[in-house]
Amino acid sequence: MITKILPVSPRSLAWAKELIESGEVVAFHTETVYGLGADATNDAAVKKVFALKGRPADNPLISHVHTEYDITRLVETPAWTKRLRDRFLPGPLTMVYPSKGKVSPFVSCGLPTLSIRVPSSPTAQAFLRAVDLPIAAPSANRSKHVSPVTAQHVYDDFAGEIPLILDGGPSQGGIESTVLDCTGSVPLILRAGLVTREMIASEVGACEFYTLHEGERPKSPGMAYKHYAPACRTVFFAAENAEEAAQRYAQEERDGETPVLMCEHAVAERYPALRALDLGNTPEEMASNLYAHLRTAEKTATVLIGIDPKERGGVMDGVRNRMLRAFGQDAKERHDDA
Repeated sequence: MITKILPVSPRSLAWAKELIESGEVVAFHTETVYGLGADATNDAAVKKVFALKGRPADNPLISHVHTEYDITRLVETPAWTKRLRDRFLPGPLTMVYPSKGKVSPFVSCGLPTLSIRVPSSPTAQAFLRAVDLPIAAPSANRSKHVSPVTAQHVYDDFAGEIPLILDGGPSQGGIESTVLDCTGSVPLILRAGLVTREMIASEVGACEFYTLHEGERPKSPGMAYKHYAPACRTVFFAAENAEEAAQRYAQEERDGETPVLMCEHAVAERYPALRALDLGNTPEEMASNLYAHLRTAEKTATVLIGIDPKERGGVMDGVRNRMLRAFGQDAKERHDDA
């Protein structure tokens, strides 16, 4: 199979629609990361997504729809959730509702819920309108590998295995959507992202983080398993141990390795002689740069030395969650401001 990378056009959208309707998989740009999409109502197509990624069979998928799609065809929507949809959608927020059972049971791995996302990316919206179907789509990378933020990243993982990648340029958000459980009276964050707990609580009065208990099935992507790992050796240091990280860098270099630091801007400035992937100053910059830097590291370093950013709360909940997992740290959510 030849994999083509194409921008959105009437011709590429017509082909994407044809592919989806025939049970094929199409990768597409979103504002967060690229997605690997299939018709959520087609059992065989959904299974193909799991097989392509090597994704665990109990890790649910998110169904993506365009802005005009009537989600009440698919799910029950508690009245209080309208305020969140009005404020944050389209955008990087996935909302988990009681399902009406209208999509393949493999999308939700047999759970009675369905995760719905309305991406703001013009490329995603054009694709979703063209197919006019719920599209089940995880991130377009091999399971546990770094999520893709460019069409080339998708190509690197799936060249020859999918027919089409709809190119919308770099994904500026950089980390996956916030996933919010809306099945109870209080919203619960299952996966932190760019829409923060504080932002959600400001609309509906309360919001909490959910903790996955041992032996419990994950309700959402990103709740279990190691994720986002680059194909190089990694070492991780706490924010207060930056000097120790610099010493480790020097030792790795003496040992003949090719070390690279990944750290926030203030730390990169402190060690100008060391090769560094600068995450930036703000939480939004760090979110946008994280996956691109991890992808760069696996091509340029034999060992990536990560230094935990100092900032906590808000968008940093999502950034640190991904960073900790990428470096093989404690995979549980760490909410130091909770």
